[in-house]
Amino acid sequence: LGVCLITQIVTGLLLATHYTADTSLAFTSVAHTCRNVQFGWLIRNLHANGASLFFICIYLHIGRGFYYGSYLNKTTWNIGVILLLALMATAFV
Repeated sequence: LGVCLITQIVTGLLLATHYTADTSLAFTSVAHTCRNVQFGWLIRNLHANGASLFFICIYLHIGRGFYYGSYLNKTTWNIGVILLLALMATAFV
């Protein structure tokens, strides 16, 4: 889980250095990253697939929590739910 998060942070920062948030230039900046930046296509694919892998690891972690009965400790479970909602908000918004 930690490796996925570190990979997401590093690749996200590398992608952000070449990204333009202007609506008329956003697609061009992504195309520039994939075509002209050395290994930009690889960094973009690592970032995209790393997000999916990160959520798979999160769901496995939740499943492990169900299996071992971690939901019985209400404080721990509520913090986990809040963290999951925060992760979903940052990933899909």
